[in-house]
Amino acid sequence: MKQVTKGQWGGYDTYILHSRELEVTLLPRLGNNVISLWDHKEQRQILRRPDESDLAYYMQKPYHFGIPLLVPPGRIRKGQFEFEGIRYQFDQNTAGDNHIHGLHRTQSWCVSDIEEDEEGCAVTTEFNTADDTHWMEQFPEPLRLEMTFRLQDARLQQTLKVTHLGSNSIPFGIGYHTWFMIDGEPERWNLRLPVESIYELNPELLPSGKLLPLGALDSLHQGMNLKGTDLDTVLRIGDRQPAEALLMREDGYGIRYTADKAHFRHWVVYTKGPAEQYLCAEPYTWLPDAPNLQQDDSFTGLITLKPGETLTLPCTFEMIYPKL
Repeated sequence: MKQVTKGQWGGYDTYILHSRELEVTLLPRLGNNVISLWDHKEQRQILRRPDESDLAYYMQKPYHFGIPLLVPPGRIRKGQFEFEGIRYQFDQNTAGDNHIHGLHRTQSWCVSDIEEDEEGCAVTTEFNTADDTHWMEQFPEPLRLEMTFRLQDARLQQTLKVTHLGSNSIPFGIGYHTWFMIDGEPERWNLRLPVESIYELNPELLPSGKLLPLGALDSLHQGMNLKGTDLDTVLRIGDRQPAEALLMREDGYGIRYTADKAHFRHWVVYTKGPAEQYLCAEPYTWLPDAPNLQQDDSFTGLITLKPGETLTLPCTFEMIYPKL
């Protein structure tokens, strides 16, 4: 069962990692997205999976499905920022002539390695930003991105390595717009999320730089029931809090989603209107619009990536099953 097989989605090759508990479907040629995470034990889809009939919509907004990588995440005011004397202009692709969700969309990644052993299986993929003309027009410092997906029993680890191949230091940030299914039963699901405050957003949904108290969202510390929630909220992880989301169903079934605390400082929680089908728990390394904020890097999470440096960013999904 611990093996990698190939499949098809929308005319594109998929790579499928298998364990006894889980089946993970990866779409390298369209943004390297995990488009399906199937739970064999529960016979349910964990993620918002695109149907093949959704191909046109997926091509337009790939970050509406699966575990899409955002480089960088969130909005940037007018798509503009300056860093160490160099000005950058990203596409103005959302309301207010702002930019949203970065340069990574449906670029084609190459599978560079497949591993199968007694413990589990893994697929490694690579993408060089220099191969994308439009990316380089907006962010002309070449990067090599390498992603390893390793499945072991009921645990999926996703590790991104970013190597700076250019000549100027750059501001860097990533996030994942991870879509969890709650099956039209929000009343059965609770989200536990250790956070300390809310980032105030202006009418254009850009951070003001101010922090607000959690208020009613203080219930996230014990486990907030999702019934009646309607969230698109940016939250700050405290210095002594783990970067960990726990999404639990009333019967003891759930998912523990963990990011590297050394770099992931923020969560976005999004329900796409009143919570019904989906809960997005989105770990971000940088705060949206980070290069334009007056606060320092310890507040924004902006990473200065220097030429020749490699940054490693692991995240883990671990299934929790009811005790019999």
